[in-house]
Amino acid sequence: MTAGAGHTGQQSSTPPLAAQSPSPCLDEVCVTCSDTAVAVTVVRLLASDLAIVDTGSGEEEVSVALVTADVGDTILVHAGEAIAVVPG
Repeated sequence: MTAGAGHTGQQSSTPPLAAQSPSPCLDEVCVTCSDTAVAVTVVRLLASDLAIVDTGSGEEEVSVALVTADVGDTILVHAGEAIAVVPG
């Protein structure tokens, strides 16, 4: 069998990922391309590893599947997922 067997010789019209332009961020910080986590307070635990948290500017629902958090705990949330409980 020769090297490259099965290759048709046709090139893809889509450039490789490294050559593609990244999509522009629509805000000051992109959730998917930054390493920013936000400290919030757990207000209520819900079913399915979810919680209602106080962000300081309102309440949001986040996942707490990766941490063990209780009501009143301060947790770090990134992209809707709690990633750490802040010791306190």
